Amino acid sequence: CALVKKCDSDAVFCVTTADHVIGREDSFIQTISDCACLATSEDVLITMGIQPVFPSTGFGYIEVGDKWECDLKTRFYSAIRFVEKPDRQTATEYMESGSFFWNSGMFVWSVAALESALLAHTPNLKEMMDRLMPTIGTPGFGEALANEYEQLERISIDYAVMEKADNIVMATGDFEWDDIGSWLAIENHFASDEHGNIKIGDCESIDAHRNIVMSEDGLVTLLGVDNLIVVRANNSVLICPKDRAQDVKQMVRLLAQKPKYRDLL
Repeated sequence: CALVKKCDSDAVFCVTTADHVIGREDSFIQTISDCACLATSEDVLITMGIQPVFPSTGFGYIEVGDKWECDLKTRFYSAIRFVEKPDRQTATEYMESGSFFWNSGMFVWSVAALESALLAHTPNLKEMMDRLMPTIGTPGFGEALANEYEQLERISIDYAVMEKADNIVMATGDFEWDDIGSWLAIENHFASDEHGNIKIGDCESIDAHRNIVMSEDGLVTLLGVDNLIVVRANNSVLICPKDRAQDVKQMVRLLAQKPKYRDLL
């Protein structure tokens, strides 16, 4: 926000994520354009929600209320609350209700709206931004940013701002979307063999079914195993059951505690 403000204090900007697959790009661009129009004219923080197509337990959800009336192609709703990843039954109830959308983690807002939200809900972040502003464009900016970053609380924008603010509007993303932050998402984008195995890289198998294999630096062989995720990359190997894919972050936390493995993360 500080960098954008330095360039243009009246700017509206979009926050997107690197691990999403977007289809129907024209619809995506239209949605961003409409969000920018609304963020320019109204003091709102806009998040993009995706209509659920199955009861996912791997995504957070946004509950919406009244439709936001505006002369734009994209449908906007007042956001009531953000909810964490649910269990299967709750996810099914969310989907059937019609008032819950997947939380895409993409946002559009003006510099002014975000600054106001930071000041109201996370003043320490706003103070850090104010301290950084004079250093932007100077040789000392990199060092100043590094020093400030080390002191920041490890908290997402969802927790820091979005779950606290009362001016949240959700844009309905009528485009194809998938979050490939989980290994299971690969099944939506790669073809499988006659036994349901997805093989990326050098892999051979006998009597193996419905496995996901990715190898960047060597041969992986499977014999008599089903429903596994096998990843070989950077001189490391990950093996886990497909139904534990969401728990890989537990292993990441474990490795982060061991200095000899931190370079792998």
